[in-house]
Amino acid sequence: MNIILLGPPGAGKGTQARKLVDSRDMVQLSTGDMLRAARSSGTAMGKKVAAVMDAGNLVTDEIVIGLIREQLEDTSHTGGFIFDGFPRTLAQADALAELMSEMGQNLQNVVEMAVDDEALVARITARSTCGECGEVYNDATKPIPADEKCTNCGASKFQRRADDNEHSLKTRLLAYYKQTSPLIGYYYAKGQLSSVNGLGSMDVVAAEIAGVLG
Repeated sequence: MNIILLGPPGAGKGTQARKLVDSRDMVQLSTGDMLRAARSSGTAMGKKVAAVMDAGNLVTDEIVIGLIREQLEDTSHTGGFIFDGFPRTLAQADALAELMSEMGQNLQNVVEMAVDDEALVARITARSTCGECGEVYNDATKPIPADEKCTNCGASKFQRRADDNEHSLKTRLLAYYKQTSPLIGYYYAKGQLSSVNGLGSMDVVAAEIAGVLG
């Protein structure tokens, strides 16, 4: 099964992707993770990525699609793929559809994690993550343990993103609505869109997604 998790920054896409990796043996394809892995790989594609990033330029859609192609060609991933943070634009959605068709793959579902903007701002400005494994904590709903050790990996290194503040988040939300939210209509028209409440607890949202995927 191949799916896209769609939603604004802070909706919890990464958290739910990790849950699906654990429960369904799926592979999370995060654009940032793929670029970092490619850059340190030493492959021809990795050198191309490094050259672009070192020059301070944005990585092109063509390069990202090339990285996705490499992942799709790995037949050991039997559980399917979760596209997290890609596509972000209609052009990227078209390119992904073309690639998957070319490789005999299908996209089974696009799960929109719908949120209320004000509630999202309140959630994100209280967010911290484990610096080792990326486990997410929240001052109100899931505070950092009293012993200051991550419940997932035991590390004691926690951090807040510099852009997890109200001004930066609203700027990121504006970019999302301008560039990415048109994908909601795009995938609805294709009959592939499902929607869940992204502001529930992690386990409730995971159960809703499981219900959608079957």
